[in-house]
Amino acid sequence: MNTEEFRRNGYAVIDWLANYWQTVEQYPVLSQVQPSEIRAQLPAHPPQNGEAFPAMFSDFEQVLLPGITHWQSPNFFAYFPANTSPASVLGELLSAGLGVQGMLWATSPACTDLETHVLDWLVEMLGLPEKFLSSSSGGGVIHGSASEAMLAALLAARERATQGVTNQLGTNGNLVAYISTQTHSALEKAVKIAGIGLQNLRKIEVDEHFAMRADLLQAQIRADRAAGLLPFMVTATIGTTSSNAIDPIPQIAEICQREAVWLHVDAAMSGTAALAPEFRYSHAGIALADSYAFNPHKWMFTNFDCDCFFVADRTALLKALSILPEYLRNQASESGSVIDYRDWQIPLGRRFRALKLWFVIRDFGVSGLQKLVRQHIAWVQELAQQIASHPDFEVLAPVPFNLVCFRHRLGDEFNQKLLERLNTNGKIYLTHTKLNGRYCLRLCAGQTNVTREHVQHAWVLIQAEAQDLQAQ
Repeated sequence: MNTEEFRRNGYAVIDWLANYWQTVEQYPVLSQVQPSEIRAQLPAHPPQNGEAFPAMFSDFEQVLLPGITHWQSPNFFAYFPANTSPASVLGELLSAGLGVQGMLWATSPACTDLETHVLDWLVEMLGLPEKFLSSSSGGGVIHGSASEAMLAALLAARERATQGVTNQLGTNGNLVAYISTQTHSALEKAVKIAGIGLQNLRKIEVDEHFAMRADLLQAQIRADRAAGLLPFMVTATIGTTSSNAIDPIPQIAEICQREAVWLHVDAAMSGTAALAPEFRYSHAGIALADSYAFNPHKWMFTNFDCDCFFVADRTALLKALSILPEYLRNQASESGSVIDYRDWQIPLGRRFRALKLWFVIRDFGVSGLQKLVRQHIAWVQELAQQIASHPDFEVLAPVPFNLVCFRHRLGDEFNQKLLERLNTNGKIYLTHTKLNGRYCLRLCAGQTNVTREHVQHAWVLIQAEAQDLQAQ
């Protein structure tokens, strides 16, 4: 494909995407294809000779599109938002076209400088502690996901607790990390990767609101110390995946300070709520956190991948992850006056992800982002009140933000069948969880183009399907 063909085909793709966003509601939200159906339509062997782009794009529309679950549909209420927006896509396009490697400041200064600047903007936008600013002892970096951020925090905590010994000699089995029973499973994967081991991961029970019990955390840390073990990290959550629960960060932070344990705060989706000052109560206590992460690629209208990871002391992170082969040495790095983000993350290479985030913030503006966050929360809380007042349904967890967990009173089997019926008809898409052993439905509203009407229509469909199922 030469540049003129790229220009023509690029225009066609942009036109297609613009039309897709305008008409996405015509597609079943959840893909209706069966296992192996897509692959059965693909050639068994790669083409020997190059093909024209129109043929490729035709196959995309005819073969692949039916296998797409439409995460950008305003009727997508499953899992969590995974948003994009026109400004984000254009930023991603520029990043892909430039194809720069931002591993060092010297390999593309604008890539690093913009990232540092935009992460400092977010400290202001979310009301985060000033210690997360690049001008302090800490700073921010863009990772691919909250899972990567958790692993980076874990490694920094591990090296701080052992004063760098584990990087040299490996772990000796005495390090212990702490989460709640509702913490994201990424931490379980992280302790395996980091050599901590699942046996040294303590899952602390939660209270009636599904938030970590600080008293049980303190008791477990003391018990582990008495057993000769070394507690080194606690992960607290602002907005758990299952129910949007908010852990008691102030109490947990005080314990971590007393015990000299690293505190990482995972606010993957719900951190975005702090764009609106009235929801910053959820961030109480993070002034004592060692690290914090949230995902603009969930609820801040920026396409995947884009996690913002902040540390209070970047020295701990650099000591854990920095390595300098001869071929990466350069004058700017050795001057100590620049940031080399390769030392802040697991991989060496890194894309120009700050570009799309910069575009999104400038396109929406702070007030535009706040408006959408407030609307999404208001619509879900209105829905939660409607569900709670319905004689056949109940809400199973508090609704601080844009996620409601609920169920029909007829029990687990009925709710499972109800979810299957709702998702099969393609009009909306929900997912489920279990709270206190009870099967329940989750509805999360946060898509870029969702409206109150979409949320209310989902409630109408849920009630209608429940009535039909009950009548059978």
